[in-house]
Amino acid sequence: MSDEQEDPIFGEAGFGTVSGLAVKIMDLSGANGSDPVEVVRGFDTIAHANAFARRYVRDSVDRCRTRGMDVAAVLEAWFAWGEDAEVAGAGDDAWKSATEIHDFAARRAADAEDRNWRILDPRRDGDDEDEEEEA
Repeated sequence: MSDEQEDPIFGEAGFGTVSGLAVKIMDLSGANGSDPVEVVRGFDTIAHANAFARRYVRDSVDRCRTRGMDVAAVLEAWFAWGEDAEVAGAGDDAWKSATEIHDFAARRAADAEDRNWRILDPRRDGDDEDEEEEA
């Protein structure tokens, strides 16, 4: 994809552009109470925040899975030890894990890209700039 054809998830203008978007990472084990363990900021579009949250949860579910677990066991493990992601600032357009969690538990991600939340992490942008300055 050329620079002129920017991915709409990262677009700076257009549908879904909202200031103040954040993704709250929640520890389902309760170790942090009801407070998030982390709040990720820097999302320009709802699509970007939603895609990050969805992949984060997908990865968390698959990390809780072991060979031979049925759907109920995967869900039990995720609710006991996993991490949820809540999109804040997107209103009714926010992705919610409840809409897909049973599907995630029923089948392992077929494509590693479905779990790659790191590539969508807005904090990465600062790391890339630091690397360019060092070069």
